[in-house]
Amino acid sequence: MNAPRTDRLVSIDALRGIAVLGILMMNVQGFAMTPFAYDDPTMQMDLTGANLDVWAMAHTFFAFKFITIFSTLFGAGIILMAGDGDDVGKHYPRMLWLLAIGAVHAYFLWWGDILVHYALLGMIAVKARRMAPLKLVIWGLVLISITALLMVGGGYLGVMFATPESAAQEAEMIAGFQTGMTAAYQAGFVDRLPWNAGFALVGQLFSMIGLGPRTLGLMFIGMALFKSGFLSASWSHARYGILALITLPLGWWLCHESTTVMIAGEFETQAMADGNALTYIGSLTLSFGYASAVMLLSKIGLFSLIIKLFAATGRMAFTNYLSQTLIMSFIFVGAPGLGLFGTVERVDQAKLVLIVWAVQLIWSPIWLHFFRFGPLEWVWRSLTYGKAQPLLKEKPVEAAG
Repeated sequence: MNAPRTDRLVSIDALRGIAVLGILMMNVQGFAMTPFAYDDPTMQMDLTGANLDVWAMAHTFFAFKFITIFSTLFGAGIILMAGDGDDVGKHYPRMLWLLAIGAVHAYFLWWGDILVHYALLGMIAVKARRMAPLKLVIWGLVLISITALLMVGGGYLGVMFATPESAAQEAEMIAGFQTGMTAAYQAGFVDRLPWNAGFALVGQLFSMIGLGPRTLGLMFIGMALFKSGFLSASWSHARYGILALITLPLGWWLCHESTTVMIAGEFETQAMADGNALTYIGSLTLSFGYASAVMLLSKIGLFSLIIKLFAATGRMAFTNYLSQTLIMSFIFVGAPGLGLFGTVERVDQAKLVLIVWAVQLIWSPIWLHFFRFGPLEWVWRSLTYGKAQPLLKEKPVEAAG
């Protein structure tokens, strides 16, 4: 039986860093606009010219890809922290504190929180950590297929029952919601609390029912990839290279087709259903391609500095994820923030993301030069163990002259 690991794996940290940065390119839409516009880009603000190009880029290269990687790494992290022995150590206190922090994040700060989702599913996934890799992959694919039936099948059911009258009524209702939500968010932090809490509750229910099997399946596959040595960059250069050469073009083609179908169909119900079906498969394929490429680069010394930069960002993924919320909330929510909700077009949203990426890539290695953990990683760890953990790095003892 293996005990929890105490060393860091640079390849996993780097992939986690890329994932936490990548998800912001999609999440920024949820900070800057209503949830309706996140799902249907025609709902709010301009969608022509450069704004359409930004949406297309984000949908093709980012949508569902980096959250897929993040979910997979969460599964690997369960084995890293809990081991595969009889005793799971501090796993359940760790998940309970994650649940508590996630609930505060969701209901007070941002309705799009993923931490509650991960905490609840993490308590289930730990039961599977002792399975053989092949069994984990099989069960993972079964669970992912269940969500495919729910999401993709639900999309086509919507096509079957859609009528011009129902579409008009839905558009009118959503327009009213958007007007009220935009006004509340621009007014200030307190004014938008009921809206945020309501969407957080609905989102959590939907994510557990609709996305729960996929996330759990990805956690299982993450455990298998860790056990097989894939995530520790233990495979050969050729093996990672071949996987990347197959999955990157195939995943890009599927996701590009999804984007093209949606735009050509003017985001009508049929086009959205077809596009989402392609995205579902394409996102899994392209995510695996991204991961294969990162593992390959982790093995090549020429890229060691950039890999270490992303690894530092990944070691502080919890802090960086939550700080993204604080930054974006200040920008888009009213007093004490700037209240720019519903006014920043997609082009400028992407520019904000690039700025946050730069800040987090710079500040993460600087912080970790002096401290053992990111600030919120330290808080989470201290809560889990019931006492303050050492934070400052110990200075090396100089040899006696």
